[in-house]
Amino acid sequence: MATQARDGRFSNEVLPQDERPSRFGPGLIIAASFIGPGTITTSIVTGAEQGFVLAWAVVFSILATIVLQEMSGRLGLATRMSLGHALREVFSSVPARLVMAILVVAAIGIGGASYAGGDTVGTALALTSVTGLSQPVVVIGIVLTIGVLLWTGSYKLIERVLTVMVGLLGLLFIVTAVLVQPPIGDLLMGMFIPRLPPGTALLAVALIGTTVVPYNLFLHASLVQEKWGSGLDSRESLRAARTDTAVSISVGGVITLAVMATAFGGMYVKGMQAETGRDLASALEPLLGDAAGWVFAAGMFAAGFTSAVAGPLGAAYAIAGTLGQDTDLRSVPARIVWGAVLAVGAVIALTGTNPTEVIVIAQAANGLLLPIVAVFLMIVMNSRRLMGSHRNGPLANALGGLVCLVVIGLAVYQLGGLAGLWD
Repeated sequence: MATQARDGRFSNEVLPQDERPSRFGPGLIIAASFIGPGTITTSIVTGAEQGFVLAWAVVFSILATIVLQEMSGRLGLATRMSLGHALREVFSSVPARLVMAILVVAAIGIGGASYAGGDTVGTALALTSVTGLSQPVVVIGIVLTIGVLLWTGSYKLIERVLTVMVGLLGLLFIVTAVLVQPPIGDLLMGMFIPRLPPGTALLAVALIGTTVVPYNLFLHASLVQEKWGSGLDSRESLRAARTDTAVSISVGGVITLAVMATAFGGMYVKGMQAETGRDLASALEPLLGDAAGWVFAAGMFAAGFTSAVAGPLGAAYAIAGTLGQDTDLRSVPARIVWGAVLAVGAVIALTGTNPTEVIVIAQAANGLLLPIVAVFLMIVMNSRRLMGSHRNGPLANALGGLVCLVVIGLAVYQLGGLAGLWD
């Protein structure tokens, strides 16, 4: 059997079984990316205020993420291109490339930097709450750690670090969910019977929006090449990538539901409200005692750190690829992008600047970018010239089309809300 080389040709080298890459990795990094402080806080607030009534939104967001990320991974393995490079191939005119560059830089660059600030602050607060260290010291330590990790340019090292963090997240919140003993029947009903009570539309949009992330589509197409770009034949690599995507992103969904279930059992059934994640830690003190603060801090640290790493990483792949630059993490263009995103996030975290206004702009840009990227991805995935036999079939197009319609609707709702149309 032959393996497909990075230039799109096939070589005859197939690694022995004991030297082949593990089955999981890129999907876990995608899960680590979308399970950040924002996802954790949104899930806590939703579980505490609404119980499981919006659990279906988590299920939908996971299914939508799997559909889009599978396409992104298939694109990377079939073409040996980043998504940015593939878009440049399909939309080759100068005006189209210019529009794409503006959208990607605005939404992913500015948005990534503002969210990096929020993720860094969330990670720092988790540590300061249990260590007593000052926030500036912790922020500098976190930023330097992330900078060193990304500077190595080692996919294997980044994968291992983020996999450990996802494992920690899963362990903490799944165990706490089991301890509070939420009613399984209510959870299943919320997962499979969609309901949208008055006043819950914004929460539903938030649950979906924090999971289906535009830069993850760029990130995944490049990560699968790092993981399975050699050593497996094309069918094996695609099968491994699909398994990794489905299982890893589903694990991310389970963690999100576990956080919601913890808030349900710890707060909703007791009539308690949540405005921040710390409210959940206080609610769990009767059950976990002094360990409640440490459990919450560890969970928020893992969530914040993984997102703070994945944000600059995704921005580097997205912006460098869209601008036609080298996406290798050790390349100068990639280092400039992730360094700039990380630096701006550090400034936001260190100066105490309220990132709300910047995040509002980033949300508007992301709300516009996600359906555009999803539609462009569908166009690329149907290109016979680029994808060959790996282009979308009827089922993939049907599922992808449904996801595109939903994210377009969510974008319209989100942008209308930012413009004050729904007040």
